[in-house]
Amino acid sequence: MEVPRRLLWWLLVGTRGGPTRARIIHSLEKNPQNANQLAQALKLDYKTVRHHLQVLVENRFLVTAGEGYAKMYFHSPVLEACRETFLEIWKKIEEESEPVSQ
Repeated sequence: MEVPRRLLWWLLVGTRGGPTRARIIHSLEKNPQNANQLAQALKLDYKTVRHHLQVLVENRFLVTAGEGYAKMYFHSPVLEACRETFLEIWKKIEEESEPVSQ
């Protein structure tokens, strides 16, 4: 499954919106949520969250159930197969976002 792993690295580390997409994936690890719930939990604009969800669904890292406002987002089997890669990326993102103590 080398291609999805490389794509995951690119989507989460190689693009400007990567850290936001990683936060969405991390939030969905706990439980499925809809776009509004994610926006509130992550303190992000609803339209921003919808954009990143669309990118993750189009690249097969998330799947959905339901329709419209109630549409729920879940980790896909592709993402589950790349779990170790995601955890490696998440650790890197967390380390880069930690404030440097002086």
